[in-house]
Amino acid sequence: MGDNTVKEPVITLSAGPVAAYPQVLLGMARPVQYDFDAYFQGFYEQVARKVGRGLRSAEPALLLHCEPAVGLEAAAASLIGPDDVVLNLASGVYGKGFGYWSARYHKEMVEIEVPYNEAIDPASVAEAFRKRPDIKIVSVVHHDTPSGTINPVKEIGEITRRHGALMLVDAVSSWSGMDIHPDDCKADIFVTGPGKCLGGAPGLTIMAVNDRAWAHMAANPKAPRASVLSLLDWQKAWSRDEPFPFTPSIAEINGLDAAMDQYFAEGPEQVWRRHALTAAACRAGVKALGLELWAVPEEIASPTTTAIRVPEGYRDADILAAARERYGVVFSAGRGATKGKLLRIGHMGPVAEPIYAVVAVTALAGALQKLGFACKPGAAVEATMAVIAKG
Repeated sequence: MGDNTVKEPVITLSAGPVAAYPQVLLGMARPVQYDFDAYFQGFYEQVARKVGRGLRSAEPALLLHCEPAVGLEAAAASLIGPDDVVLNLASGVYGKGFGYWSARYHKEMVEIEVPYNEAIDPASVAEAFRKRPDIKIVSVVHHDTPSGTINPVKEIGEITRRHGALMLVDAVSSWSGMDIHPDDCKADIFVTGPGKCLGGAPGLTIMAVNDRAWAHMAANPKAPRASVLSLLDWQKAWSRDEPFPFTPSIAEINGLDAAMDQYFAEGPEQVWRRHALTAAACRAGVKALGLELWAVPEEIASPTTTAIRVPEGYRDADILAAARERYGVVFSAGRGATKGKLLRIGHMGPVAEPIYAVVAVTALAGALQKLGFACKPGAAVEATMAVIAKG
């Protein structure tokens, strides 16, 4: 029998999970403590408060011991009641997907859906409220990762708050990689995680929940209790004086503590700057190869993921395989409705460094050349380097 072992990649430039910082890996190697020991309970509160500072929130962060997809489903289950009308904003696979969770709980859903290479127009949100003033909850994805596009959540949040509705924001692949925080966009529930831009492990959900959202959940007769989908069960779990509903992921908390220390030590503004610079340099190189960016217009392209339209006559799987085989570099394909249509290069955490834009463009050019695509790798690298040089 032949050996079917697949070689470990050299560099992963995916849209997530991404590489963890060495400090995080060291943190996760710390001893696993007993969760009801006074030391760990105090440490857990310290970490929750530290993450709250990173979110620029007045309250400690709500930490759920599951990856963010579960956290988003938990937010839907806890927040959306049987009398609620939900406005779901779908500009990509994840935005559309939230509507399927919402359908289990809401009274009715209004949906604004745009092509998955575009962003939601705030004017359409205002118009939806004009037609349906009974909308109680708005759900929106800030960075819809399968499309690499950014929605204007600050403007959408202003409209939502003005109409007295609640807004749930998925910022899983944007927070800590760009300047976005719960209060900035008037999010009532803001969902993110450490496994993307923060350069941590992907096993936790981070949330900021304000008093308006807690009150709505407390009044929701269908909000789950004694469930992994319950936010209410974890509302006070950050406190050293409150018990955990079930055993927390202690090693993940150790890693999160280290990730936050790294974030503050570098400085959030510097972290955002290098994410943006890496993405801008990568986009310049991609265009110099004669490829098209997926986002229309480029201004909505994410600083944490570059999405590239697959050139006509070529297959995404072939390009990905060639880049991996020749260079040991891993990119991401599309997902759901974008699968087969685009390639994605991640710029998150440790690989949000300009040198990785050069690596990405070089590997992509070499893969395309192997498949017969006419391009000029040298010119593409020069275009990438020119952006980096300008800083």
